Parts: sequence; C-alpha cells; structure tokens
Amino acid sequence: MNIGNIELKNNILLAPMAGVTDLPFRLICKEMGADVVYTEFVSSNGIIRENKKTFDLIHFIDEERPIGVQIFGEDPEIVGKSAKMIAQRFNPDIIDINFGCPVPKVTKKGAGSAALKDLTLMEEITSSVISNVPNIPITVKMRSGWSQNELVHIDAGKRLEKIGVQAITLHPRTTCQRFQGNADWQLIKTLKENISIPVIGNGDVENQKDFIKMRKETGCDGIMIGRGALGNPWIFRNINNCLPLKSEEKDIGEIINICHKHFNLLVKYKEERVCLNLTKKHFSWYLKGFDNASFWRKKILFSNSLDQVIKVLGEMKEYHL
Repeated sequence: MNIGNIELKNNILLAPMAGVTDLPFRLICKEMGADVVYTEFVSSNGIIRENKKTFDLIHFIDEERPIGVQIFGEDPEIVGKSAKMIAQRFNPDIIDINFGCPVPKVTKKGAGSAALKDLTLMEEITSSVISNVPNIPITVKMRSGWSQNELVHIDAGKRLEKIGVQAITLHPRTTCQRFQGNADWQLIKTLKENISIPVIGNGDVENQKDFIKMRKETGCDGIMIGRGALGNPWIFRNINNCLPLKSEEKDIGEIINICHKHFNLLVKYKEERVCLNLTKKHFSWYLKGFDNASFWRKKILFSNSLDQVIKVLGEMKEYHL
C-alpha cells in the first residue's frame, strides 16, 4: 500500500490516541514494526495560537518516520492554516484530519466526528487543508456516521476521494456508539468497494488472528491498531512476523524489559511529574497476565517519585528473573 509517495511494507499503522501516542510510545511501536505512527491529535486553534503544549504534542524525531500528525477543528480556514504551519515547522510525512473523535467536548464545537453531520463542512475543511499543504499527503480518519440511522461513510468517502484525500481510515462505529458494542467491519468492506484510494480498517483488532480476519472479511488495504496496542506493542511484531498465536503470549522477561525501555524514554523526553504519571498509566497496561502482576502494578501506582519506580523495577526483575 502507498499513501501518496509513502510506501508501506506491512500495511499496519499505530492509531493516534490522546494521552497515549507520545514520542516514547511511538518509538516503541515503530521499533516493534508499525509502518506508520501518528501523534496525538492536536487542535487547529492551539496551533494557530502557537500554544507550546500543542507544539509539544507534535514534536517528533527522524527515527519515527514515516509519521503522521493528526489535526482537528471546525473552521475550514483555521484548520487549513494550521496544517500549513505544521508542514512548515515540522514537515511530517502525512497530515491526517480527525473526523472520528466522538468525545463531546470536541463534537459539541462541530469538530471530530460531528463533521459527519454536515458533509459540506467536512469537504470545506478537507479542501482547505489540501490547498494549504499541496506537497504532503492528506488523509482522513473517520467514523461511519453520527448514528445508526445516519451512516454516511460511503458518501463521505466518495467526496473525500474526489477532492484529493490520499487514504481513508474507517472506524466502523458511530459517534453515538463511542466505543461500545462491536465495530461493524462490513462497513469497511462497503467503503472499499466504493472508492479506489486506500482504505485502512480500524477497530477491535487485538491480535494477529483479528488482523488476518479483518483483511479477509473487508479487503482493506491496511489496518490501524489503537487500543489493541495498549500494553501490547508486541502486536506489531507478532503480525509482521506471522507468529503463531501461541507465540503471542508475552514473556515476563520481555514485559520487564519493555517497562525499563519505556520508563527510560519517558525520563529522557518528559519532565518528572509527567514522566511519573505516564509511567503509571502505561505500566497499568503492561503489568497484567502473569503471576503477581497486580502486586507489582500496585507498587508502581503507589510510587511517589522516579527513584521509587526504579526501585520497584529492580525488585520486580530480581524476583522474576
């Protein structure tokens, strides 16, 4: 699969996730075999105001390439200008427009998946981005519609293809569903049958078996993994290496090693308070599925300093290895 002039080897991507896909986690997933990684989504209004926290979310290093920056907003002019600023300041490989976020604080302003209620606005936002950034592939991540009675993925897909979008990722849930129920993969299939640009499937892929099943059932060109990678960056390696399902069982030694690696990256790129909070968040996902996992997870969660985390990691390594 190609996205513009970017060639993907394994057609597997890390989804943008707020509060998760920062530089350290992206580096780990890239090392594990994700073809493309995405930043956390960033506000076009924050970019226009040159907000430091917003720019910090975009910051990446060359080892992460190819990398996409995902933006959201409700005003076509502002979203377009913000995309141009991102291109000039950061030069990512892809700029992705978020038409999929179902969170009320985003949708109540008309951004995210709320744009699917007004496809003319969706077109205007997308066209503005494409005209402002002619030399970087523009992609879209979207949901299937606002509700089950308002499925618009095919109409939206055709419009987006016509105005120059290079690929579409479809999460086949509606805004009203949020993350409840099952993703309806057949909607990915129908979108793929109706447009010619690459279609990337997203939703409920937790392992290699799900990956193979989605590709077979939908005919999609690639697959984007989000929640399936939480505490499980090995998913990219297992899929890429076509490992048997029994090989997907995580080894305690590897879990400890990835905890050390992730922690060291957080120390390198984050200030202490943020580093401690993110360590607790990610370790609560890593430290599951083995003997005494809850014991070590609690010790990390009750750590009050980076030195305490280092001490717990040392104790865990000594106990298990």
